[in-house]
Amino acid sequence: MTGPQTVENGAGAPASKPLRKLGFLTIGLFDEADPRRGHESTLEIIELGERLGFDSAWLRHRHLQYGISSPVAVMAAASQRTSRIELGTAVIPLGWENPLRLAEDLATVDLLSGGRVNPGVSVGPPMHYDTVKPALYPDTADAEDFSFERVRRLLGFVRGEAATDFSGTEGFEVFSDRVQPHSPGLGARMWYGGGSLRSARWAGENGMNFLTSSVVKAEPTEPGAAATSGTVDFAEIQRSQIREFRAHHPDGERARVSQGLVVIPTDSASAEQRAKYEAYAAKRLPRTTAPQGAGRVLFAPDLVGTSAEIAERLRAHAGFREVDEVAFALPFTFEHEDDVQILTDIATKLGPALGWERVG
Repeated sequence: MTGPQTVENGAGAPASKPLRKLGFLTIGLFDEADPRRGHESTLEIIELGERLGFDSAWLRHRHLQYGISSPVAVMAAASQRTSRIELGTAVIPLGWENPLRLAEDLATVDLLSGGRVNPGVSVGPPMHYDTVKPALYPDTADAEDFSFERVRRLLGFVRGEAATDFSGTEGFEVFSDRVQPHSPGLGARMWYGGGSLRSARWAGENGMNFLTSSVVKAEPTEPGAAATSGTVDFAEIQRSQIREFRAHHPDGERARVSQGLVVIPTDSASAEQRAKYEAYAAKRLPRTTAPQGAGRVLFAPDLVGTSAEIAERLRAHAGFREVDEVAFALPFTFEHEDDVQILTDIATKLGPALGWERVG
């Protein structure tokens, strides 16, 4: 089933092309008293996603919380319970990681999955760094580099750059000068999760793919404009960042971008579920009306309604019109059966309404 090819919004602007890749994102919550059950639920959701025809499943990353702290391990498990669906992270905060060790883990899981891993990463100091640094970096906390250089190191290792100046045979052991195992296609499937013009530009210049979500930095919609002159319209800001990314990427307009809004279709939901979903979105709506905090973080409203209603709103969204890939985010706090209903409606109703065609 193919949706409308040309649709205009209220201002007469052209709509997006048909959706090419349909994905979803989950945080993988669990109860501290029974963490195995929560992780099993996440694996079951990924298996369901594959049965429904989703192109990708993405895992959020949480440290010292009750969500997935080791998405690479979860991807490894999921890779052995699925055969087609791509597996991604959105995102791994590299401030918690050693790039060389992470490159080894990512390549290993990518090979085990048959080349289905899509690692999404970001940089910056770990959350609550002052309280966690004695445990995380007891001897090097003040020397750690949380800049884009940390991503560049990871990219180099994944892409096969030398990690040491030593290689060859020592006794009975053979050593490589680059990370092993090496997965040749993985370097092209590295994503940067960004919400600013600066991060979009860097990701493009370094040949990464770009993950844009329901959070952006409120900044001018035109690069180089004065900070006070820019709009605070979420969709326009997101579009500006996507265009900045592609303007600096070697692939230009063909550079891959995935959008990750919170989308909650209600087509097959019960009355109780619809009420819960609407209350959830209403509680979160005030944070979308103005930039939040010193960082001027701006959130997108959650989209709740029938698939037809959501599709209409997405076609009018300036950011969505720039992409043909999505990883719709499942709400953080819902139950397993809610996720099943939402994913089923996305795959059977919303995706086709946006022009997505199931493959396999």
